[in-house]
Amino acid sequence: MADLIHFLKASVQGDLVSWASQVAASERYGLSIAEVEKAILELGLLPARYQRNRNMISTRQQLRLFQSHAVVIGCGGLGGYVLEQLARLGVGKITAIDPDTFEEHNLNRQLLSSPRLLGHAKVDVAANRITDINPAVNLIPVRAAFGAENGAELVAGADVVVDAVDNVPARLALANICGKSGIPLVHGAIAGWYGHVATQYPGDTTLQKIYSRFQDSSGVESELGNPSFTPGVAASFQVAEACKVLIDEGDSLRHRKLHLNLLDMEVVEVPF
Repeated sequence: MADLIHFLKASVQGDLVSWASQVAASERYGLSIAEVEKAILELGLLPARYQRNRNMISTRQQLRLFQSHAVVIGCGGLGGYVLEQLARLGVGKITAIDPDTFEEHNLNRQLLSSPRLLGHAKVDVAANRITDINPAVNLIPVRAAFGAENGAELVAGADVVVDAVDNVPARLALANICGKSGIPLVHGAIAGWYGHVATQYPGDTTLQKIYSRFQDSSGVESELGNPSFTPGVAASFQVAEACKVLIDEGDSLRHRKLHLNLLDMEVVEVPF
């Protein structure tokens, strides 16, 4: 470890350690990229890939993100964008949960999809993508459907859970399980030009109130569809919320829902 520290300190430019130096350290000392990243951050240095984070996220907070575990339920429209942004942000451990494979109707909006990947499991594609864009992130693919029976096991150990599921019963089961497990939940939903985001902490009942009158298990997405842009907008709000939860910064969307109307370009806050 002393040799690694000496190598990193000799490689630093200001307080930044370049990607080339990170790879060189990994190869020289037989360590994973994640192990090298951890050492860099614990020294109070910053992997250069995160330098544009620094005016809003301190190096200490970057270490906290690296040490965090986010669970993302769903790897489709919302989930693909959420996974990509969490990985680029530097969240060190991400569990991606989804039972499905990519189909042709996913191609208009799902970031991880492409014609050559039709028929491939979404979680496997997610794992390959995240390894490619940020090898320091440990993405754990779980090909399973989330439900009340297996939910507690699937979210165990999470610091935050991000809801990217596509049906109301699963959302309500997720809210109940996260509440019982003491895990903050960042909820998002989209349909057509519209979307909403909310953050629920243990003991809150925001999602239960949002969906108290919903009868159709698939929600309104089946009616309104989804274009290419709505998932990216809502997912970005979700990742911002997850980031705030993990670094304990700012005011979250607790006890309130942010309603997004991209047709009229209106954002309305609704208290709950």
